[in-house]
Amino acid sequence: MRNPMPDTDRLCDRIERLDAHVRAFVAEPGRRERLRAEAAETAARHPDGSAEPPLYGVAVGVKDIVRVDGLPTRAGSEVPAEVLYGPQAAVVDRLRAAGALVAGKTVTAEFAVTAPGPTRNPRNLEHTPGGSSSGSAAAVAAGMVELAIGTQTVGSVIRPAAFCGVVGYKPTHGRIPTAGVIDNAPTLDAVGVFAPDVAGAARAAAVLCDGWRAAGAYDRGPADRRPVGRGAVARGSAGRRPVLGVPDGPYLRRAGDEALTAFAQQVERLVSAGFPVLRVPFMEDYEEIVRQQFLVNRYEVARAHADWFSRHERYYREETVAAIRQGHGIARADYEGALRFRGEFRARLSRTMEEAGIDLWIMPAAPGPAPRGIATTGNAIMNLPWSYAGAPALTVPADRTADGLPLGLQTAAAPGADEYLIASGAGIEAAVVG
Repeated sequence: MRNPMPDTDRLCDRIERLDAHVRAFVAEPGRRERLRAEAAETAARHPDGSAEPPLYGVAVGVKDIVRVDGLPTRAGSEVPAEVLYGPQAAVVDRLRAAGALVAGKTVTAEFAVTAPGPTRNPRNLEHTPGGSSSGSAAAVAAGMVELAIGTQTVGSVIRPAAFCGVVGYKPTHGRIPTAGVIDNAPTLDAVGVFAPDVAGAARAAAVLCDGWRAAGAYDRGPADRRPVGRGAVARGSAGRRPVLGVPDGPYLRRAGDEALTAFAQQVERLVSAGFPVLRVPFMEDYEEIVRQQFLVNRYEVARAHADWFSRHERYYREETVAAIRQGHGIARADYEGALRFRGEFRARLSRTMEEAGIDLWIMPAAPGPAPRGIATTGNAIMNLPWSYAGAPALTVPADRTADGLPLGLQTAAAPGADEYLIASGAGIEAAVVG
């Protein structure tokens, strides 16, 4: 039996009531009338007796660098909206074809770089929701919508999901098309989703990802397809549970004491639930990984904005101007070297998993809880390597600090193993979510 089409007046009432404090949505005159018309049109396309679309009636928030027919795209900027106009994004085509309703545009840091918007964390309004997909994470966390679309170049899905205490999923680079999304750094950009739980993220992923395979078609991790070795021994008593790897080294030490203490407790809960966990030395050269990722990111953001910036620099915020100017200072040869380094790192990630006999990595989703204030969006350092490699990542809310701020557990898979990551994520969620 299909889900009923939501009462759009109640939906708008809820957004108006909650968003007065959270400020997750871009202001939209006429939202109520637009949603009534959109709901009626969607219902007319799918009369009773027809096949139920998988997202029928689901209200979705869409990050305001993703173009939506009928709504202006402002990208958190004062750059004139007509400059940013373009065809509707492919991800929105898929959402609407699946029966979803676009509840509205959600607030983004300017052009998904670093200049934050006005959104506040629903768990504590005095703290940042993270970014750059701040509005999308906050809209789900506040209960305004049950699904939202964000993007991640470094940590812009996983970090705000962790800060706001919801599930965030960032797919393998390219699994969800980015056509119709304003570029940040195309080599790194990925469209991702926010949901209250892994089941909601899985439902969206099946609609939005290219070539998604049904449950059961990809039910084993990389370690299960290899000859018996160190990882297979560790799995012996756990059957088909994925083997989890903790990346020991300078990367893990980037997390703060509060996050690491919570992470140790999360690992204990996973082991108690039957998950084999191995500590694996990895990313001893993490400072170099960070440096090389920065070269790709800044070089590409400068080129993505070359035309707009040359004509409309006066409208850009200072943080975005600084990022673009950093990109202007990067030589083409250094950028090309950083792309080669990325390819080598991506291969090294998969090779390390293979040799260690692990299926998934686990680590804190952020260095700690959401910082106080909204002048910055927090630190993406715990998300950086997986985005640089184009690997899929998932975070689930696993703990809270003494003052109630969420702490997320991040999981990452080898590039292309999204289905396995999501399927395993449901079990990990059950083990760590209190």
